[in-house]
Amino acid sequence: MTFNELGLNARMVSRLASLGLNTPTPIQQKAIPHALQGRDVLGIAQTGTGKTAAFGIPLVVALSKSPERPAPRSVRGLVLAPTRELAGQIVQSLGGLTSDLRITLVVGGKSINAQAARLSRGTDILVATPGRLIDLLDRRAVDLGQTRFLVLDEADQMLDIGFIHALRRIAPMLGKERQTMMFSATMPKTMADLSREYLSEPVRVEASPPGKVADKVTHSVHFVTKEGKQDLLIGLLHGHREDRALVFSRTKHGAERLMKQLDRAGFATASIHGNKSQGQRDRALGAFRDGSVHVLVATDVAARGIDIPGVGHVYNFDLPNVPENYVHRIGRTARAGRDGRAIAFCAADEVTELKAIEKVLGMRVAVAGGRPWEATDETPKPQKRRRSRRRAGGRPERMVA
Repeated sequence: MTFNELGLNARMVSRLASLGLNTPTPIQQKAIPHALQGRDVLGIAQTGTGKTAAFGIPLVVALSKSPERPAPRSVRGLVLAPTRELAGQIVQSLGGLTSDLRITLVVGGKSINAQAARLSRGTDILVATPGRLIDLLDRRAVDLGQTRFLVLDEADQMLDIGFIHALRRIAPMLGKERQTMMFSATMPKTMADLSREYLSEPVRVEASPPGKVADKVTHSVHFVTKEGKQDLLIGLLHGHREDRALVFSRTKHGAERLMKQLDRAGFATASIHGNKSQGQRDRALGAFRDGSVHVLVATDVAARGIDIPGVGHVYNFDLPNVPENYVHRIGRTARAGRDGRAIAFCAADEVTELKAIEKVLGMRVAVAGGRPWEATDETPKPQKRRRSRRRAGGRPERMVA
C-alpha cells in the first residue's frame, strides 16, 4: 500500500517522499484513513512503528485545509507527551511534514517566560508536557478554547507518572467539538478507562497485540548477584565497543553512579535522568546520536522519546517495577525494522519482576548466563530461617544477593 492509497493529497505525498517515506507502516495504514475522516482514534502499536506520523499526518492535513491564522494565545491543535525528550522529537517530526504551520514546544526545564512570549502570537500546533502546560494555563498565557484537535501520545506513560490529574484539568478547557487521537504501546485497564473518558465513539486500531515488543528483538537474561552486575555489564560491552548501547537503571542516583563507573572503565558514556538539567539531557542525547558517546545510561524518563538509529543493545541493568516499562525500554532497539538485542540482569530479589515481564511478553526469556534463582526461591521462608540458626555459615552468598 502507498500513501496515495490512504487518501493523502499529492502535496503531502511529495513531502513524505522527500523525507524518504514511501510506504506507510501498519499503524499508519490503519489509523490515517479514519483520522482523515475526522474520527476519534485509539491506536495501539509497539514503539518504533511510526506512531508519530500516524497522528501527525492527519493533524497537519486537517489544519492545512483551514487557512486562518491562530488568534493570540490560541492553539488550533494540541499534542500532549509524557516527557520532554518525546515532545522535542514530535516537534522535529511534525516540522518535517509542513513548512506552513506554526509549531510550538513547551516543556519544563526551559524559560517559561520565553514560552509565554511565543504563545502570545498563537500557534497552529502546540506540543507540550502536561505539567508545563498547566503552569502556562495558570498564567493565562495560553487559551485552549479554540483547540479542535487533541493528541495524547504514549498515554499509558502519562498515567504511570501521575499526569491523570493534569489531563483532567486540561481536557475541559478544549473546544467541545474536537477530534481526539490517543496512542499507546500498551493497554492496561486504566488506559481503557481513559479512552472512554476522552474519546467519542473511537475507532480502535492495532498494529500488534497490546504489550507486544518489536518483532526483531532478541531477548535474554543473565542471573547475577547485585554485586556482579557491573563487571558483567563491562564484559558484555567490551564485546561491541563501537555499537550504541542503552543501559537502564531503576534510580537516578544509580544511573549516575553506573555512568561514572563505565567512564572509568574506558567507555564513552553519558547519562540522562531527572536530576539532569534540560540542557544536560539534550547534550547527552546529542552526543549519543552523533556517535561521540557509545553508552547512554538512563532511567525510565528516557524510555519514551529516544529515537536514535543504530541502538543495537538495550541492557536492563535493573528490572523495571512495572512490567510494561520493559516494553518501552527495549522499544529503543530494533526500530524501523532493524535487529536488536535486549539483555536483562536479574538478581535474586528481581525474580518477581522477571516473571511479570515474561507474562507481558507472553514468552519465556532465554537464559544467557547464570543459574535461575527460581530454583532456590521455592524453599519456604520459615525453613530458611531454621537453617540459618542450625548452621553458622548461613546460606551460600548467591542465595542472599
